Amino acid sequence: MITKRDITVAAVTMGLTMSFVIGGSKIKNLDSSIFDWNDIPAKETKTGSVRTFFRSSTATLDELECHVTTLNAGESSHPPHKHPEEEVIIIKEGTLEALVNGNMKCVGPGSVVFQASNQMHSIKNVGNSPATYHVFSWHSPGTMKK
Repeated sequence: MITKRDITVAAVTMGLTMSFVIGGSKIKNLDSSIFDWNDIPAKETKTGSVRTFFRSSTATLDELECHVTTLNAGESSHPPHKHPEEEVIIIKEGTLEALVNGNMKCVGPGSVVFQASNQMHSIKNVGNSPATYHVFSWHSPGTMKK
């Protein structure tokens, strides 16, 4: 026989469980932060290295990402491709060849490249030394693949 006490315990337990499930499922947005270059480890890749500074949701974006890629001389980060998110690339050092609007263009330190949504793009180090660049990309609400 189920008592009032059993029903009360079950109801309280279910309520607490649901509050933990609902409360725990919230995704924490990226807060104002400082990311020190020296605190971000460089991970070696087959073409150079990458430092991932952050990749998180924000108050206004489904995802904001920042990484810094270093390409060895003659290397490309990837073949030409496109995706729904937009990107801003800021060249720190070296000489890169960027595919933008179907044209290849050489750019150097301080240059900024904007890659629009769903347009073919690529980056290649055409210099004789490593090239390093910052990449910022973002997913506006509704553009991320689930």
